[in-house]
Amino acid sequence: MTEPAAPRFDTVRIGLVSASDRAAAGVYADQGIPALKDWLARALLNPVEWHEHLVPDEEAQISAALRALADDTHCDLVLTTGGTGPALRDVTPEATLAVADRVMPGFGEQMRQISLAFVPTAILSRQVAVIRGRTLIINLPGQPKSIAETLQGLPQATPPVQGIFAAVPYCVDLIGGPYLETDPDVCKAFRPKSAQRPPAA
Repeated sequence: MTEPAAPRFDTVRIGLVSASDRAAAGVYADQGIPALKDWLARALLNPVEWHEHLVPDEEAQISAALRALADDTHCDLVLTTGGTGPALRDVTPEATLAVADRVMPGFGEQMRQISLAFVPTAILSRQVAVIRGRTLIINLPGQPKSIAETLQGLPQATPPVQGIFAAVPYCVDLIGGPYLETDPDVCKAFRPKSAQRPPAA
């Protein structure tokens, strides 16, 4: 008897950029990229090609990493971590806007809304999201706990607060990327019925 075929999902290219002077200099181990990979590996059912950059808080270097991931590696999704506060060395939003074709302000608005459930200083965060070509680029916080909360939201809150990743698969659809499928126990992706595929078989 022939074994049933394993589920088939589109491969997704994901770029991860951690902006940190001290981690880039080897003063301490970077925590941003491992936290991103851990959450995404649990949330996504798709096979993932990872492409990682650890850079200092230098606007030109961050922008160069984003351009390389979008233009040369052709990543479908790029997530950054770190460098989004008001400190003088926090330049990730500027570096991201410098490479943007279009700005997606709803992501930043929702990220701050999620963080405000925990700390009033969330209003100091300056995360942005942009589209460059066919690549969605999103700035995320620097702390692993905040990364997970921002992506996943607060499903147990009253009322529940949506994480930003629920909207990412449909956004990637709209800019011509692969069909991202998620584990609903981690993050239930939202798409209009007309944009939903039958379950993979």
